[in-house]
Amino acid sequence: MSPDKTPTDRAGAFEPRLLALSLALALPLPGVAQSVAAGATASAEAAAAATLPKITITGSRTDLEADELPFTATVQDAEAIARRQARDLKGLVADEVGVSVQQQPGRFTAAGSGTGRAGNAGINIRGLEGNQVLMLLDGVRLPQSFSFGPFVTGRGDFIEPELLASAEILRGPTSAQLGSDGLAGALVLRTLAPQDLLRGERGARGLGGFVRLGADSADSSGMLTAAVAAGTPQLRGLVALTHRRGHELDNQGRNDTATVNRTTPNPADVRSTSALLKMDGELVASQRWEAALESRRRQVDTQVLSAVSSSSLSTTTRDHTDRDRLSLGHQLRTGGTTGLTELDTRVHLQQAETRQYSAEDRATLADRTRDNRYRERAVGLSSEGRIQTGGEMPQRISFGVDLSRTRITALRDGMVPPAGETFPARPFPDTDHTLLGAFVQSEIETGDITWMPGLRHDRYRLDPSAEGYSGSVTALSGSAWSPRLGAVWRLDPALQPYAQWATGFRSPEPDQVNSGFSNPASGYTTVGNAALRPERSRGIELGLRGQAQALRWQLAAFDNRYRDFIEQVAVSGSGTVANPTVFQSINLDRARIRGVEARASWDPAGPWKLQAAAAGARGSKTRAGSSSALNSVDPWQLKASAEYDAGRWSAGLHWTHLAAKSRSRIDGATLFAPGRAEVLDLRGHWQISPTLRLQAAVLNLTDRTYWRWSDVRGLAASSSVIDGYTAPGRSAQLALQADF
Repeated sequence: MSPDKTPTDRAGAFEPRLLALSLALALPLPGVAQSVAAGATASAEAAAAATLPKITITGSRTDLEADELPFTATVQDAEAIARRQARDLKGLVADEVGVSVQQQPGRFTAAGSGTGRAGNAGINIRGLEGNQVLMLLDGVRLPQSFSFGPFVTGRGDFIEPELLASAEILRGPTSAQLGSDGLAGALVLRTLAPQDLLRGERGARGLGGFVRLGADSADSSGMLTAAVAAGTPQLRGLVALTHRRGHELDNQGRNDTATVNRTTPNPADVRSTSALLKMDGELVASQRWEAALESRRRQVDTQVLSAVSSSSLSTTTRDHTDRDRLSLGHQLRTGGTTGLTELDTRVHLQQAETRQYSAEDRATLADRTRDNRYRERAVGLSSEGRIQTGGEMPQRISFGVDLSRTRITALRDGMVPPAGETFPARPFPDTDHTLLGAFVQSEIETGDITWMPGLRHDRYRLDPSAEGYSGSVTALSGSAWSPRLGAVWRLDPALQPYAQWATGFRSPEPDQVNSGFSNPASGYTTVGNAALRPERSRGIELGLRGQAQALRWQLAAFDNRYRDFIEQVAVSGSGTVANPTVFQSINLDRARIRGVEARASWDPAGPWKLQAAAAGARGSKTRAGSSSALNSVDPWQLKASAEYDAGRWSAGLHWTHLAAKSRSRIDGATLFAPGRAEVLDLRGHWQISPTLRLQAAVLNLTDRTYWRWSDVRGLAASSSVIDGYTAPGRSAQLALQADF
């Protein structure tokens, strides 16, 4: 495949003026004119639901409110996600503290640098990120990220926020509940289901849905989402579709030249389409079946003007991020008060691929291309049940098993390979990654204290194939026990202490165990490490939370310690042809992250609502007795908002404070340390009619120039393109939704 057009060809792309016209034309959509009384009832039900405590199911693998968990968990429902108007994972978690998503500007090259090519690289929770954080979508693991020189893939762009019904962020080690990768926390996502659109009057009619149009000036993008659900409690179905089209994400750079000193974004065309089909039905009174088919296609075409130099005349790229999933499930609800009450079993098939193509026109040397692919094919089964016991000490026991097998492959291809190498080549051997886990946990009521012990055992195995791989291969296997113990003391509604001690683990990745690449001309080589041990974590969280009339609050302190932390480092060599630098993934001695978080909300019966949250942490890592800062830890964040809700309309001012990154907490004396920043966002909505709603937002209201640490991490302070890493300036969002 080769690019057949450049991003400068913008014909047919969504422009704000065209989208505004579309919004105007969409006003008389069929089914919009419904009775005012019915719409008022639905609005009242939605308002009432908004005041109820958020429910988290996956976080404890039981149906518990977030305030009943012995650790910190925050939940966004479909309404909150829609109001956020998030276009990607970074936008989805933008209102959270202690959480961030790396999204660097696209300043990559064909064969040298991969800066920014991973897009939404992954989520960072309390200082750890990437594959060290578990990401689940409808109970299925999202593909992992991968990095090999300029070939860099991320995880966040496999997600379409428009099709989400909820997003849970679990903080602290979660391996006891959810298995491998839960070192620092988990992001648990659930897509829309028929029952989400068939509630209240819609459920009685057996038909519900919505059409939503949106625009965002930060990337000149437009979005169209349509979803419809129909059926009865005995048989229901849902179809949802989202299409986005836009361009490069804006920043505050000013140098618009086609040189390596360029700081304005490189021109890009971005297109994505996501589709979701779900059905569920009743087998007998106590049993249901469910099926889901999901597909996502995302393409980014970039004209890399920042790569133009005396030796490189032009570079164009085309990147594809695709994912398909099929899930089947069975649910049993016995209706009993003791014994087995629930049993859920699911199987899934998932295929995901990232393909990155680059074509470089060079001045004197032969033109070259790169065609790199990373693919995961997974099949899995999970089953979990709940048992309720009676007596003087009632318990609710959860138990289950999880099994998955993932075929992980990668291929590097193209024309004019590096010196000493031939294409196609594999950066690591094709590998089958098998995970098998079993867990049991309980909720034990002893007076005012609820105890939540849990234990999980996991086994992993990496089975590499020597076919098509020139280096040596080594299989690796191991196991891990992950215990946890939590407790919530209902001392008083205004004061409820809680505590949790939990453990986590993550198995090594295929490219960390088996890898082999050599570039003699540049003086470096990479080698695998068949002796890698799995990463392990042990965390303690102590907290207080409570509610006094309209005031709800929470204060938490945590201390997470990591053993056998995996990191790629230079283990030998001087970087010369005769003595090349050898890079290898090794287990560090230890790492530690500790910090505090605080949250408060005041939600009286009147129209005003106030919220505030703050989070800060510091981290360190130790290798061979030498300690240094852990750069993945974000600086302090404070967020506050004041909202006025008059019923048919609302407006809210949101304030974010990003503290300066202290030089003492950066590993690297020559790295750029951004200063503090204050950012204001203005959001509002207008209920035009019972079934028609307009949402609007102005982000970075004061047009502040600032940097996010997650996006500039690793950037040299002497860089001439620091402004190219700035966050977007003032931008506007607009969305119109019609319900039926």
